[in-house]
This record gives sequence, structure tokens and C-alpha cells, in this order.
Amino acid sequence: MELTDGVPAAARHPLPADLLHDLRTPLNHIIGYSEMLIDQAEESGSHGLVPDLRRVLDAGNRLLALINDNTRPVRLPDLAVLAPAARERRRPRRERGAPEASEHDGALAAPLRGTLLVVDDVESNRDVLSRRLERQGYDVATAESGKEALDMMRAHHYELVLLDIMMPEMDGYEVLRRLKADDDLQHIPVIMISALSEMESVARCIEMGAEDYLPKPFNPILLKARIGASLEKKRARDREVYLFQQLQQNYARLQELEKLRDDLTNMIIHDLRTPLTAVINGMQTMEVMGELNDPQRRMMNIAVSGGETLLEMINELLDVEKLESGSMRLDAVLISPAELVGAAVAQVATLAESKRLTLEREIADDLPLLAGDEGKLRRALVNLLGNAIKFTPPGGKVTVSAHQRVEERVLVFSVCDTGEGIPPEAFGRIFEKFGQVETRKGGRAMSTGLGLTFCRLAVEAHGGQIDVESTLGVGSTFRFTIPLPHQRG
Repeated sequence: MELTDGVPAAARHPLPADLLHDLRTPLNHIIGYSEMLIDQAEESGSHGLVPDLRRVLDAGNRLLALINDNTRPVRLPDLAVLAPAARERRRPRRERGAPEASEHDGALAAPLRGTLLVVDDVESNRDVLSRRLERQGYDVATAESGKEALDMMRAHHYELVLLDIMMPEMDGYEVLRRLKADDDLQHIPVIMISALSEMESVARCIEMGAEDYLPKPFNPILLKARIGASLEKKRARDREVYLFQQLQQNYARLQELEKLRDDLTNMIIHDLRTPLTAVINGMQTMEVMGELNDPQRRMMNIAVSGGETLLEMINELLDVEKLESGSMRLDAVLISPAELVGAAVAQVATLAESKRLTLEREIADDLPLLAGDEGKLRRALVNLLGNAIKFTPPGGKVTVSAHQRVEERVLVFSVCDTGEGIPPEAFGRIFEKFGQVETRKGGRAMSTGLGLTFCRLAVEAHGGQIDVESTLGVGSTFRFTIPLPHQRG
């Protein structure tokens, strides 16, 4: 080869690009078919043909190398900078003595089966690539133009498209642009097919959304690896999309079931309240119909008490549902904290006496008035006091207190008991509807029912917060805050 200043003369006067493209095409065919014939000869036992076929292959590679010498070199690291997605997927080398790669270790394992579409305007190019892919176990369809490829993709399902850049009428750029702009097709991965001199064009395609690229002539190992990696990546995305869709469907179904449950609950509750009120009233009027002996009066009182408890639970559940949906109206008035605590204590005093509990009040002096719904805040305190009394053993103490945090402009109400205490892991669910926790004593279930749920919702409806502190065997403290009304300047 003639050299001028150490540079091949052909490099100083490169051949026209069209001529180089036309020369590469038949050479790629020679190389591709030679490789396939060598594989077939070795598989069929015709080893005598292999040396001659290898000479043909070597000659083709040498001639292709001479042609590539006439092409302006393009540094592949530049491609990696322009389009990070084009970087070759590399696997760590297997250390000596390490086990063989499993079928999940990457694209070089057994190929993922799938239907591929090869798009190239040259029939022999399509034939070479299709034969290679079919030998690797893929189902292959071909298209000779960009328009035909788009029509085929709309009519059939393909898991991967191998797309040539240089095509007449509609080139690879336009096919890729239309494919990625189509909501039904944009999920299909595309591997661009190009000659080595078209690397800058490949970078442009990667930036437009192509998955990867393959240079001509095709290296069988590289072809297998990049197609396998692209299919594996696509199927991982498909699984994510499927799981997300399943999650959305399950969530929508769960919402429907929750609404159905709430509607059914409300209907049952409303229907129960009327006959239950009639039963209580009927039991209470029995006394005026005639004299009852002591056993009869005792049984009637038990029945009336049970009915009133059930009616209270029904009313509480209705209030909880209204608070959860935001449909309950708060009748806000100015309330004295001391009077609020006094009214709540009066409602539970008899219950505390029956268990021989000490019921104490600790109210700070000169507390400001708060704005809120007196009935709902009183019920919240009553529920907390009733809960404390229920789980405090005879002889214990329950303390209700109120004080102000001046810097935060909130009033703090607390109910402290000397009962069994609540396990710390139960703090997160104790205010949930129908939540249950187990006490330390024999695993006895501590049913929180709806009372604590009502407390949380009522406090939050006033803009406050509620929490609990507890130590097993020592007692619990429920505490909630209510913001004070803003002062006018």
C-alpha cells in the first residue's frame, strides 16, 4: 500500500460513501453466509469443507478491513458520551474455577424465544440476518420498507425490531420517529443496524429512543448477546406494566368493596336503631303496667342496660362514619376547660366508684376558653376515662388533667391510669376502627372498639392531635391537644 507521510494514500483520498456502502453489502453477505456454512459443516461432520470456507471468510474479512480503512474513523467512546444507552451491556468475567453461568446470568445464556421483525430494503441482508436469528431459536418476520414495517407492527405482535438506517423512501430515522410517536407501538424495543461508518447516525437513533445497535457484518456472539439483553429488558418492563395494572385493578376493586361494605353497614345500622329503641322503650314501660318483683326488675334492668349499650355503639358507629366522610357538622361554642372536664368526670364517677378507683382532676388555673363542639369533646373525654377505668384494677387511680402550652397556643387534655398498660407495638393501631390489642395478662384481648376511633376523629376534626404513652404493668396516658382560637389584634 502506498504511504504518504506515514498515512495510507487511500486515507488521504477516501472513496465515495456510496461506493463504500455498495462494496460492503456483498462482502457482508460473503462473510455472513461463510460463517453459517462453517457452522453447518461442523455440525453435519463435513470437516473437509471447513478449511476452504475459512479461507473464504478470512479473505472477506481482509477485504472488508481494507474498505473500512477508507472510511473516516469514528471513536466509539464519543458514542457512549452522546448516548449512554448505547453502551454495551457487559457481564463480569468468570473467575477461574467459578461455576458456569446460569440461565438467568444474562444474554449469553440460552436465548429468550420471541418473534422478531427484520427491516431492510436489501433482500440478501434480510436473508442473512433472518437465517442467523432462526438458528438462534427466534421466529422471524421481514419487511423490505419502512412503511411495510409499520403496517406489520400495527397488525401483529413483535417483541423486537431490527431496523436498518439506510433505506429508500422512508429511512430508519423516520420509521423510528413514527414508531416512538405511536402509543400502541412505542413500547417495542428497536435495535438499529448500521455500518461502522454510521456510528454518529446510531447515536442520533439512540437519542430518539432506539434500544441498541448492531454493526455490519454481524458478529454471532454480539448479535445473540444484544438481542437477548434487549428482550430480557423488554420483558422485565412488560412484567412491571402488568403488575402495575393488576395493582390498579385490585385497588379499584378494593375501593368498590369498601364502599359496598360502608353502604351495607350504614343501612344495617340505620335499620337497627329504630327497632332497638322500641325494645328499650317497651322494656322501660313494663314497670308502669304492673308491679315487678326483684328478680324481674333485675332482669329488666340488665336487658335495658344491654339495649342502651348497643344503641350507644350504633350511634357511635354512625358518628364515626360521619366524621370519616367529613359530613358531620361541628357546633362550635366557647367552652370552659374546667367545666368540660367536670362534665366528663360526672358521667363516669359511678363506674369508678363501683370498681373502687380513685378519680382525680388536675386542672391548671386561669385556662382560656376554647372553641369547639362541647358534646363531641365531652364524649372524647368520657371514652378515654371509660377506657382507663375498664383496664385499671380495683384500688387503682385514674387522673384527668388539663393545661396550656402557651408557646404553641394549644390546650392539652390527659387521662392517666395505673392499669395493665399497652404493648408499644400496638400504639399504631389502637386508634383504628375495631382495633384490638392483647394485654400482657394471659394474652387477653383489649378491644378498643369504636371509642378510641371516635376520640381520634373528633380531636382531628377540631384541628388537634391525639397520642398515647404506656408502660406494661405501670399504666397508660392518653393525651390530646386542641388549638386555641386566634386572638384578634
